[in-house]
Amino acid sequence: MRADRLLSLLLLLQNRGRMTAPELAAELEVSVRTVYRDIEALGASGVPVCADRGPAGGFRLMDGYRTRLTGLTDAEAGSLFLAGAPGPARDLGLGGAVATARLKLEAALPAALADRARLVQDRFHLDAPAWFRDADPVPHLAVVARAVWEQRVLRVEYRRWSGEVRARELHPLGLVLKGGIWYLVAAAEGSARTYRVSRLLAAEEAGGTFERPAGFDLAAHWEESSRRLEAALHQGVARLRLSPRGQRLLPMQCGAPGARALEGAGAADGDGWVEVELSVESQAVAVGDLLRLGVEAEVLGPPELRAAVARAVESLADRYRGAGAPQAAPEAAKNTRT
Repeated sequence: MRADRLLSLLLLLQNRGRMTAPELAAELEVSVRTVYRDIEALGASGVPVCADRGPAGGFRLMDGYRTRLTGLTDAEAGSLFLAGAPGPARDLGLGGAVATARLKLEAALPAALADRARLVQDRFHLDAPAWFRDADPVPHLAVVARAVWEQRVLRVEYRRWSGEVRARELHPLGLVLKGGIWYLVAAAEGSARTYRVSRLLAAEEAGGTFERPAGFDLAAHWEESSRRLEAALHQGVARLRLSPRGQRLLPMQCGAPGARALEGAGAADGDGWVEVELSVESQAVAVGDLLRLGVEAEVLGPPELRAAVARAVESLADRYRGAGAPQAAPEAAKNTRT
């Protein structure tokens, strides 16, 4: 986006002083011609950029000129990456800091860039939580976030998926927001592990700080652990027939595995049905997932999964045909037949 590039160009000149067009082009990963156009745009917006000729020449800001991008507190500066995500910022206790930082940025930008920033804010909105699901309660998130910032040892009580409650001391390395759910990545017992923040029953600083592992990269760790989790969960493959509507439902019901399955779909038959191979979890989980597709899907294999789905469907049919089903009144039944 050009507005971002102009701001980066301005800050480069302010922070580094005189720079040549090739140096600016290398920093901004654009052509030298683009740098010249951006310099002209900065000048037109009121930024006093001077061009010095000769072997030692280049572009610089007029002596004494500085942008008004000053006065940010530590919390405000640290919250800038959340400026487009007010909900997560509030969760972290940084809602006020984000609002203040945004106001200071708008005041510091040249008029043209400020108008562009407001236009982006008017036309783009990030809503992290998934549809039709309330956000997880995360009463201890602010404490966890502070420990992440300050590298403080945390003492927590954590409820595992089995229901068992464990007490642990953690070295918090980072927080990840995935699908509206907060996760804590923390070192425990010599390895980095992941904890769902809503499952923390208690969290407090244990006293003292810790050293982050050298070279630890939160984004790379999350990507790798996500791949491992998906590989561990999706150990089977189901062969399905899908109706045209089932093909639309599959990515919504099964996420990325469903989308990948459709990419490898076979040719459609005369009625528009296709065959796909879908990565699935355990048989019990797979049956529940596939039943959500209803009559828009047929399990072709493996045989044990097809049989398990058939048993589930028969059980449902028996339940709805059972003695507990409401009976139509005689007169209503008569009216129905006529």
